[in-house]
Amino acid sequence: MSGITREPVRFESKDVPLREDVREIGTIVGEVIAEQCGQRIFDAVEQIRRAAILQRETGQRGDLRALLDSLDTPAAADVLRGFSTYFQVVNIAEKVHRIRRRREWLRDTRQRRSDSLEAAMRMLAERCPDPADARAFLDNLQIEPVFTAHPTEPTRRTILLKQQQIARRLVERMDASLTPQEQAALLANIRAQVTSGWQTEQHPNTRITVSDEREQVLFFIAESIYRVIPVVYEQLEAAIADVWGEHDPGFRPGVIFRFGSWVGGDMDGNPNVGPETIRETLALHRLTALNLYRGELRKVAAELSQAPSRIGFSQPFLDRLEAYSEAFPAALEHVAPRHRDMPYRVFCAQLSTRLAATRDGDPVGYPDAKTFIADLRLMASSLAENKGRNAGLFAVERLLWRAETFRFHLATLDLRQDSEVHRRCIGHCLGDAQWMERPRAERAARLRQLLDEGAQCPLVTDAEADKTLEVFRAAGEALQTYGTHAIGPYIISMAQGADDVLSVLLLARWAGLVDADGVVPLDIAPLLETVDDLERGPEIVAELLDDRVYRAHLETRRRRQVVMIGYSDSNKDSGIVAARWALHLAEEALVAEAESRDIDLTLFHGRGGTISRGGGRTHTAALAAPRGAVRGRLRVTEQGEIINAKYGLRGIAIRTLEQAASSVAEATLRDGGTPPPPLWREIMAEVAADSRSAYRALVHEDEDFYAYFRQATPIDVIERMNIGSRPASRRKMQGIRDLRAIPWVFAWTQTRAILPGWYGVGTGLEAAIARHGEAPLKQMFGEWMFMRAMLEDLEMVLAKCDMQIAGRYAELADPSLQRFHGVIEEEFRRTVAAVLRLKGAKTLLESDATLDRTIRLRNPYVDPMSLLQVDLLRRWRASGREDDGLFRALLLSINGIAHGLQNTG
Repeated sequence: MSGITREPVRFESKDVPLREDVREIGTIVGEVIAEQCGQRIFDAVEQIRRAAILQRETGQRGDLRALLDSLDTPAAADVLRGFSTYFQVVNIAEKVHRIRRRREWLRDTRQRRSDSLEAAMRMLAERCPDPADARAFLDNLQIEPVFTAHPTEPTRRTILLKQQQIARRLVERMDASLTPQEQAALLANIRAQVTSGWQTEQHPNTRITVSDEREQVLFFIAESIYRVIPVVYEQLEAAIADVWGEHDPGFRPGVIFRFGSWVGGDMDGNPNVGPETIRETLALHRLTALNLYRGELRKVAAELSQAPSRIGFSQPFLDRLEAYSEAFPAALEHVAPRHRDMPYRVFCAQLSTRLAATRDGDPVGYPDAKTFIADLRLMASSLAENKGRNAGLFAVERLLWRAETFRFHLATLDLRQDSEVHRRCIGHCLGDAQWMERPRAERAARLRQLLDEGAQCPLVTDAEADKTLEVFRAAGEALQTYGTHAIGPYIISMAQGADDVLSVLLLARWAGLVDADGVVPLDIAPLLETVDDLERGPEIVAELLDDRVYRAHLETRRRRQVVMIGYSDSNKDSGIVAARWALHLAEEALVAEAESRDIDLTLFHGRGGTISRGGGRTHTAALAAPRGAVRGRLRVTEQGEIINAKYGLRGIAIRTLEQAASSVAEATLRDGGTPPPPLWREIMAEVAADSRSAYRALVHEDEDFYAYFRQATPIDVIERMNIGSRPASRRKMQGIRDLRAIPWVFAWTQTRAILPGWYGVGTGLEAAIARHGEAPLKQMFGEWMFMRAMLEDLEMVLAKCDMQIAGRYAELADPSLQRFHGVIEEEFRRTVAAVLRLKGAKTLLESDATLDRTIRLRNPYVDPMSLLQVDLLRRWRASGREDDGLFRALLLSINGIAHGLQNTG
C-alpha cells in the first residue's frame, strides 16, 4: 500500500529486514488496489490512512470522520478490503521474520535460548546425570496438541493457501545469492497471489460444514506438521548428543508428539456431528496417512539406488524382500526394469503396494501400523549395517519418525457430548420420565446396578437416543478398524458428578462397545468448565475415583484418568483472575486426589486463542502450573487462527513443537518451583473473589447488560458468519450464560474493549493493595510465576484495548444503556493503574519494546476499519438487517479487524 510504511518508525537493527519486506509488499498492495478498484479508491485509502495517523498523533477526529462519512457501501467495502489485505500480508511478513530471526539465532553458537531443547537437555543432565534415568524421563514426555472445530478462524482455506505461497516467496528472498531478476520474479509471484486473493470472495456464501472444517485441519497436519516432525526429533537427538556426548546408542527418544482432533467428533451443541462424521473422519484420516506414506516411499526409493554388486544387505531384509516378492508380484510393475536390481527400490514398491491394499481393505494389507513400522526399521537396519548412513538412511529415518508419530490414524479423534444428552438417552431407554430430575446419587446407584447386572439395552424408539447409541457403535468400529489410538477420550461437557461418567460407561456397554475381554476400551474424561465446576471438580473426581464400578474400569485402563479443564467458560462465568485462580486450585486438588489413590492423571487443557480463553505463551503457562500438574505431559486444544499462527508455516511449526517439548520438560523438572507462602495464596484468593464480584455484578447480575452487549458489539453479525458448523449458543439460549465463549470474546475484541480479558481485575488488585500494601503484591509478581504470567498476559490485553474506539461502539446502544461504557472505562483505568503500580512501570509494555511497537504501528490502520464498522452496523440495523451489501461490507470489516489485532475469539 503506497505510503503505508513511509512514516518514520523506530525499528531495531535486527528488524530492518522486516521493515524492507513490509515496505515492498505494502507497495504491492497499493498497486493492486489501484489496479483492481481504480485511483479513486486508492486515493481514499491513502487519505484515510494519513488522517488516522494524524488522529492518533493529535487527537483530531474531524478529517477522518468526514472521509469515512463520504464513502458509500461499495466504496467502504473496497477500503475495508484494502486495509484487511494489507494486514494479511504484514502478518505473513512478521511470521517469516520470526523464521529469519530463528535462523540467525541458530547460526550464532554463542546464543542459548532458555526455552530451547538444548537448554532443556542441559537441565535434564543436571537432574538426571545417568543416561538411563534421562531415557526414562524422555520416554514419559508426551505433547499432544488437539485441533478443534471451534470457528475462530475467519480466513477461508483458499486464502490461506495463497498466503502460504506468499510466505514461501518471502523465505526464498532471504537467499543473498539471488540475482535482481530472480528477486523481481519472486515479487511478481507475490503480487499474483495478492491479486488473486483480492479477486477471491473472502467469505463463503454457505455455512461451513464439518467436512470443510476437517479439510482445513488436515491441511495443517498433512502439509506442515507431517513435514516438520522429523526435524524436531533430529534437533532433540542433536541436543542429546551435544549434552551427553558419546551416549548409549539406545538413547534415542521415543515418540513424544501425538496429535488429536475434535473435528467430526465434537457433538456438543452441534447437530451436524454424529456417528457418520466419526466414520467419515477416521476413514479420511487413514486415507490421508496412507497416501502420505506412499508418496514419501516414492521419494525414498529415488535415493536408494544400492546394488548387490556394490554393497551388502542384511539377511533379515533380504528374507522380507523375497517374501514380499511372492506376496506382491505386481509391485515390480511400479519399478523400471533397469532398477529392478536395486533391492531397496523394489522393497519400497512392495511396501507401497501393501499400503494400497490396506487402503482398499484387502486382507493382504497391513493389519496395523506396527507391521509397517517394522518393515521400515528392517530397511533402516540394513542400511545402517551396510555403510548406508550417508547413502539414504537419513530419508528412511525421517519416514520412520513420521510413521511412528502418525501411524495409520494420523490424528486421534476425541469425542465430546453434553451430559444432558446422555441423561435424556438413559431416561428414555429406562422409560423413566423423571430420570433427569432425580438426585445424582440416586442416578449413580441405579447406573451401578445396571452395570453390575450387565443388562441389555432396552428398545430405543427415540431419534436422539438412537443417534447417541450409534455414536458408541461407530467408536467401537473405529477401534477395531483403525487401532487403539484412533479414538481419544470421550469428553463429557457440563459434567456434574460420577453419574455422568457412569452414564457413558453404560451407554458404551449397551451399544456393544466392548473388547474381547468384555471391557469398554474407552477413556472417559469429565470436563470442568465454569468456576463452580472447577471448585467442585476435585470432589467430583474423588467421588468418581472412589466409585467401585468405575474403579474397576480404571484398572482396565492402566489406572489412567483424563480430566479436562476449561478456560473459556470459567472466564466468561467469573472473569480472568477468578478463572485463573480456580483453575490453579483445581489442578492442585485434582493432582492430590489422584496421587492419594495412585491414579495416573492427565490434565487436558481446553485453551482458546485469546488470553481470556487461556491463550498465551506456552513456556510461561507450563512453568506457572502447580506441582504435579505437568508431569511430562501436555494435552491442549489448539483453536482457530492459533492453528494457522503456530503451524501454518513449517519454520514456525518447528519452533512451536520444539518450544512445547522444552517447556514441558523444564516444567516437569522444576515441578512447580518453590510453593508460594500462605500470605500470597490468601491475597490471591481475595483478588479473585473481589474481581469476580465486580465482573459478575456487571456481566451477569445487571439485567440490562445483555441488551447493551447485543447493541454495542457486532455479535449479530458474528452469529450470521459462515465460519463454523455449529450454532453460536448451546442448549436453550438464555442470554450470556448460554452464549458460547468464542462469539462472546470475538464480539468484544472487535470493539477494542476486549472486556473478557481484564474486567474486574482493577477492583480486585486495588482492594488487595489497600489491605496489604504494594510490597507483598510486587513480591508476588517478581517471584511467583503464576502471578507473573497473569500480569504479563493482562498487560498485553490492556495494551491492545482502545476505550475511545470502544466508546464509538457504545453509541450504537440505546441512550439508557450507554452508561455501561462509563463503568467499563472506569474499570479499565483502574486496572491499568494497578498493573503499572505492581510492575513499577510508567506505560504498558515498557519492558516489551517489540510488542509495544507492533501494537502502536497497527492501531492507526485498525482505527478506520473500526469506525467504518460502527457506521455500517448503524446502517445495517436501520435496514432491518436485510441489506446484503451492508452485511458483506460488515464481514470485510470483521475480517480486517481480526487480521489487524491478530485475535478473534
